[in-house]
Amino acid sequence: MSELFLQQIINGLSIGSVYALMAVGYSLVYSIMNFSNFAHGGVIMIGAYIGYFSLTFLKVPFFIAFLLSAFGSGILAVVMEKIVYRPLRKRNAPFLYFIISAMGASIFLENVVIASPIGPTFRSYPTVFSSEPIMLGNVALGRIDLLMFVISAISLMVLVYIIEKTKIGLSIRATSYSIKGSTLMGVNVDKVIFIIFVLGGLLAGLAGMLFGMRYTVYPQIGNITTKSFIAAVFGGLGSLPGAVIGSVLLGLIETMVSGYLSSQYRDLIAFALLILVLVVKPTGLMGKTTEDKA
Repeated sequence: MSELFLQQIINGLSIGSVYALMAVGYSLVYSIMNFSNFAHGGVIMIGAYIGYFSLTFLKVPFFIAFLLSAFGSGILAVVMEKIVYRPLRKRNAPFLYFIISAMGASIFLENVVIASPIGPTFRSYPTVFSSEPIMLGNVALGRIDLLMFVISAISLMVLVYIIEKTKIGLSIRATSYSIKGSTLMGVNVDKVIFIIFVLGGLLAGLAGMLFGMRYTVYPQIGNITTKSFIAAVFGGLGSLPGAVIGSVLLGLIETMVSGYLSSQYRDLIAFALLILVLVVKPTGLMGKTTEDKA
């Protein structure tokens, strides 16, 4: 096995693991509300800025900055659900209205940041860890890449535990199967939706900070969620295992294309994969079939 191949595997796993943090946010919302929350990118962008200013302006320790980023994004996600989506839910609005509102909310958040004193400037996170890679033979393992993989893996394992082993997780699974049925069984659907937005927001904050540390922070950083949406569709919208598998596969495919062909083709391949999945298997690898898919 060549060193280039191993290097691309490592890079693909690190980027794919962060895609997974974003993709499960899409899948959580879709599994209950049956629409794609395109405002997720705005939440990730705010999380990236919270982490940046926590380290540079507040000068708090790295771990505290991570918590502030996660909780700030979680609160924002809940506020957006209450202001943007809940009025539509109460009126039983068509799913198209949810999508339009989500896109509007994302554009609103982006332009609020641009119009604020923060502005459109690209900002780089301060150095938290040494840029010197860990060498495994002739294969370089970046410290940020390792951090991305470890934090993503731990966060996703905690999420799986919540979904599979807790009472609220049982309520989420029941509601994803049938909202009407779970309501008749005494499940508080509003509480379940509140929880999934909290969980999705927390993970979005972590993903935003990790991406900001890996690259830079700017108002359009939330556009990276396009890739996580492709990964969620690839794995199957509404399926958490599918979102994780799709994200890792997409990360590996992108890095292999960049390593063996050209980085110019990575976006082309990603969108070609999206079209192929929608044409051949719209439900993705592990998705469920529904009457409405948006």
